[in-house]
Amino acid sequence: MKIIPAIDIIDGKCVRLTQGDYSQRKTYNEHPLEVARQFEDAGLSYLHLVDLDGAKNGMITNYKLLEILASKTKLHIDFGGGLKTDNDLKIAFESGAKQVTGGSIAVKNPELFEKWIAQYGSEKIILGSDVVNGKIAINAWQSISDKSILEFISDYVKKGIRYTICTDVSKDGMLEGPSSELYQSVLKHVPGIKLIASGGVSSINDLTLLKNMGCEGVIIGKAIYENRIRLSELTEFI
Repeated sequence: MKIIPAIDIIDGKCVRLTQGDYSQRKTYNEHPLEVARQFEDAGLSYLHLVDLDGAKNGMITNYKLLEILASKTKLHIDFGGGLKTDNDLKIAFESGAKQVTGGSIAVKNPELFEKWIAQYGSEKIILGSDVVNGKIAINAWQSISDKSILEFISDYVKKGIRYTICTDVSKDGMLEGPSSELYQSVLKHVPGIKLIASGGVSSINDLTLLKNMGCEGVIIGKAIYENRIRLSELTEFI
């Protein structure tokens, strides 16, 4: 199982939100490169980089920071937040992203998202499946669509998607454990999907649970920044 630490960016700083609420923002480090290098030094290979400014603005915003992290570390970066146009995607890949994640765009403009899957391939495009009460959340979690999580992922698997990052918004930043029932349901009803769990991870035991469940990867954010999971523990785990 891939261990994928997260860096969320607002104003060029490393922050965390609680349940996607921009008013519940905490800055952990003003130098994201320093954080990324700490992950790399711990033996981690992946990074989930979220442009929260971009998610709010509806266009890629922090691509210069992406370029810095991609050029100054060897981390495999998946990038999301504000990817709405062909040009946004072009900028993200040219700035060093190995994969990009699209959530709202997959709901609001499925034709464009399907075009990206066909153009770039299923190894480079990740489906962002953010969930509130079983429904897909969009617009930086500010709105709820009428799409059910299972229907949403199943439909996109038929269109070529292989990877999805699945986040239970109610768990995000709460440090109360991952949404294991949700993940079990997805893995049961959508065979073949490579599911990356996100939200709620609070201890190293959560990682064992998700690994045994069959998750492809797990994104860890606040648990690292609040020292609930030490980088040395992640080094040992991998």
